[in-house]
Amino acid sequence: MSEKDSTIKLLLIGESGVGKSSLLLRFSEDAFNPMYITTVGIDFRVKNIELDNKKLKLQIWDTAGQERFRTIVSSYYRGVMGIVLVYDITSRESFNNIEYWMRNIEANADQNVNKILVGNKCDAEDKRVVTSEEGQQMANKLGIPFLETSAKNSLKVDDCFISLARDVIQRIGESSQSAQPGIVDPTQQTQPTESTGCC
Repeated sequence: MSEKDSTIKLLLIGESGVGKSSLLLRFSEDAFNPMYITTVGIDFRVKNIELDNKKLKLQIWDTAGQERFRTIVSSYYRGVMGIVLVYDITSRESFNNIEYWMRNIEANADQNVNKILVGNKCDAEDKRVVTSEEGQQMANKLGIPFLETSAKNSLKVDDCFISLARDVIQRIGESSQSAQPGIVDPTQQTQPTESTGCC
């Protein structure tokens, strides 16, 4: 990737309260705020990382997941290269709405955008209502990788963003080798990974 291409725009998508802001805060600042505050509109953070000897700037956008904000989300898909689909393992509703968000992505984002499904709050095992197996089955159905994370305990949060960034880099590398520069092969898809439950 050239210096010009070294910024990767990622987007966090999911219902309100699933921990999108907490994941972003943990990854960008290695911090956790137990006081729940709903994100109003859009927030973003920048995190510089080195991946496979490449310096990358991850620009990560956090969207509000509440019903009344869903209409503003579409414009923020523009230029997005990777999407983190987040649900809360203690909320069946947030898990059931993943397919709604997937349809939203398909309607608004680039068809080749990389995605990862994340079940957050796996530190709250005693309140779990969505099993790791269900999460993996959903990811298999959607054809995307799956991870369970805990923003509170800093469990697999880095893995989530770094693996997504790696998938984006790989896709861009593959598309740049196609016959026509700038044309992305729509048959290229990210293969789902093995189950990586949190506990």
